[in-house]
Amino acid sequence: MEYNNILVENKEGIVHLTVNRPDKLNALNIQTLDEIKTAFEEIYDDASVKGVIITGAGEKAFVAGADISEIAELSEVNARKFAESGQEIFSAIENCHKPVIALVNGFALGGGCELAMACHMRVATATARFGQPEVNLGIIPGYGGTQRLTQLVGKAKSLELCMTGDMIGAEEAKTLGLVNHVEVDTDSALAKCGEILKKIGSKAPIAIGLVIDCVNAVYNEQENGYQTEANSFAACTKTTDFAEGTKAFLEKRKAEFKGE
Repeated sequence: MEYNNILVENKEGIVHLTVNRPDKLNALNIQTLDEIKTAFEEIYDDASVKGVIITGAGEKAFVAGADISEIAELSEVNARKFAESGQEIFSAIENCHKPVIALVNGFALGGGCELAMACHMRVATATARFGQPEVNLGIIPGYGGTQRLTQLVGKAKSLELCMTGDMIGAEEAKTLGLVNHVEVDTDSALAKCGEILKKIGSKAPIAIGLVIDCVNAVYNEQENGYQTEANSFAACTKTTDFAEGTKAFLEKRKAEFKGE
C-alpha cells in the first residue's frame, strides 16, 4: 500500500508509522486518518507484526491537532459523523492485540493528544507538550479526548485541561500518568520504545492480546471486566503457548512462544 501522508515501515516485526506532514505540524486531515485506518487494517492481518510505534515527522510536532480548515466547514450533521469516524479509527488502535506505543516528539495537541492516548503506552521526549485546546475554537475534543484523558489523569485534572485548553510538559504528563516514560530526545525515546516492545515480544502473543482486552474492559460499561478476565484466563489454557510456558517454567528454561 502506498501512502501520501504517512510513512509505514516494518523493521523486524515492529511497524514504524510516521505521520508525515511536517509542513502542517503533522495535522490530522481526513486523508491522513483514512491512511492510518488502512495501515491498521493491514497491521491487524499481518502475522509478522509484533508491535507498532507511532510518531510524527520532524522535531516540532507529534501531531499538532486536526486540520482546522476542514473543521471550520463542519455542520452539526457532518460534525457528528466526523467525530464518530475518528473515534472508530482510534478505537481500532486501542483494541489492537499488538502493543502500540506513541513516541511523542514535540506538540501533541487536540487530535494529536487523542491519537497518543489511543495508543497503549506513551514515551515522550523532554520537549513534548500535551493539550486539548479545542475550547479555544469553540468546540470540544471529538476523537475520544474527554474520555481517555479522564481515564488516564482523573476527572478533576481532565476537566481543568479540557476547559482551560492549557498545555502541559512531558514531566508533568508523566507525573499525572499520561506518559509512561520521558527521554532526553527522539533517539533515546525510540530506543526506549524498542526496549519495551522487545520485552513484550518475548511473551505469549495471545496472552498479550487478551491483557489488552481485559484492561480495556475496565472502561466499558457494557462489559463485566471480571467476567472478561475469567473468560480470557480460561481461553489461554487452550493454547499451545500455555503448555509451552508452564512446561518451560517447570523445566527451568526460557519459553519459546509461537502465538498458537
